[in-house]
Amino acid sequence: MKYKIIHKTTYWYNEMVSVCHNLAWLIPSNLNYQFCEKYDIVIEPKPQDYLIREDFFGNKVAYFSLQQPHNSLVVTSRSIVRREIDKIIQLPIASGGTTAQAIAFLAQISPQTLEIKQFVLESHFVKYNKEIKDYALKSFLPNRPLLEAAQELTARIYNDFDFVSGFTTISTPIEVVFREKKGVCQDFSHFAIACIRSIGLAARYVSGYIETLPPPGKTKLIGSDASHAWFSIYIPDMGWLDFDPTNNIMPKDKHVTVAYGRDYADVTPLKGVIFSSGQHRLEVSVDMETVYI
Repeated sequence: MKYKIIHKTTYWYNEMVSVCHNLAWLIPSNLNYQFCEKYDIVIEPKPQDYLIREDFFGNKVAYFSLQQPHNSLVVTSRSIVRREIDKIIQLPIASGGTTAQAIAFLAQISPQTLEIKQFVLESHFVKYNKEIKDYALKSFLPNRPLLEAAQELTARIYNDFDFVSGFTTISTPIEVVFREKKGVCQDFSHFAIACIRSIGLAARYVSGYIETLPPPGKTKLIGSDASHAWFSIYIPDMGWLDFDPTNNIMPKDKHVTVAYGRDYADVTPLKGVIFSSGQHRLEVSVDMETVYI
C-alpha cells in the first residue's frame, strides 16, 4: 500500500505573537515494512530557523522558530509512505515465550535489556496503581504466551471502554479514564501501556495515522482522517509488536507509523512555546489517500 498524507495544523491568536519556538513530529518513520519516500513541511509565516534532526528515540523531529510578529501559524506536512504488508511479522499465537519468562528477562541487567528498560518505567502520562495492575493481571497470567495475553488485553480495552471524543483532554489522568471507561485513542494507548508496565513488562507509545473509510454510499471527506495512537509491547526473541486497542487489531495496511516514545509527551505532533497573551484557536485536519501504482 502507498499513501499520500496531508496533515495541516492552524493556530489563530487573539493577540499578536512576537516569538515562537516549536518541535514537530510529523515525518513518518522508516521501518523494515514502511518507507517514507517523500516528505515536506511548509510553515507560514516562513520561519527564521528550521532544521530536522533525530531525537533520542530515533524519530525525525523538525525544529523551527519564528521571530517576527504574527497572528496565525499554519504548519502543513505532506508525505508519501509505502507499507509492504507482506513484511509485517506474522507469528503463531504461542510463540515469544510466557509472561513470566518475559518479566524475568527484563529484570536482568544486560546490554540487550538496558535500552528496553526505559519503557518499563512510569513516564509523564503513564502512571499506574494497584487497580490498573489487577486489571492487567487478568490477561497476563504467568504461564500464558505473552503474545496471546497482549491480544486479550487489546480486546478487553476495546470491549470495556467507549470511544467518546471530547470527554478527556491529554492531561486527564489514566485513573479517570479507567474509572469512567471513556476516552479516545491516546487514552486507550496510555492505559494499555500502564497495564503492561505495571507488571514489569515493556511497552511504548506509537503515534501515526489511520485511514478512515466513509459509511457505505457516502463520499470520503477531505481532511476527515485523523492522527492516531496505539502501543507496542516488547516480546523477547520477537521484538516490538504493535496493537491498536481503539480498533482491536494489530496494525497492518491501514496504519502509518510516525514516531515511538514513552508516551504522548515524547512524540506530540506539534508543540512549542510562544511569547504572547490572550487566547488562541486550533484547527487540525488530516487526509490520508491511497496512491495507486
